[in-house]
Amino acid sequence: MANSKMNPKVDKYLIDGCMRCPLGATPDCKVNNWPEELEKLRMIVLDCGLTEELKWGVPCYTFQKSNVLIISAFKEYCSLSFFKGALLKDAHRILEKPGENTQAGRLVKFTNVKQIVELEPVLKEYIYEAVEAEKAGLKVNTKKNPEPIPEELQNKFEDIPALKTAFDALTPGRQRAYILHFSAPKQSKTRVSRIEKYMEKILAGKGLND
Repeated sequence: MANSKMNPKVDKYLIDGCMRCPLGATPDCKVNNWPEELEKLRMIVLDCGLTEELKWGVPCYTFQKSNVLIISAFKEYCSLSFFKGALLKDAHRILEKPGENTQAGRLVKFTNVKQIVELEPVLKEYIYEAVEAEKAGLKVNTKKNPEPIPEELQNKFEDIPALKTAFDALTPGRQRAYILHFSAPKQSKTRVSRIEKYMEKILAGKGLND
């Protein structure tokens, strides 16, 4: 694949971050913890020919408009995350689940540039495999809402139709995480309190831990 063009929006992300929290565009933004690492990951992905975009405030790389992977900065590490990582063979055993309830996504964590440089051939191998999966139209067999939606959440859906619309638009993994979190308390009033606490995040299209 030929080199892809750099997107100016990603240039801005590498300076200011995702701007989804008050730390954006400040020295404390997490992108400042990993400037060299993020730039190296970016170059590796672009070298694989993917299209560089900015989605959800972070660099997202697509193939024929399908999301393939994202690059993110966290406090303890930066990462390269595959949307359909569960489809990859992971012969080198470097992929991790972002969360216990994640079904499709998988990520690779990094804490220094040396790790990325050493893994560059492997990362490209995984990226090309992910692209081939998109070409073949492969999908991850996920369980959509295997747990029942709590009555309190269903009541909110009836009262606020926009909430149901926003919830349905979330990925299956994010939906499941919310359902498990909302269902955990034994008392109904506690379940209602949890739901109300996270309504704004759901309406904003964000996951439980975003």
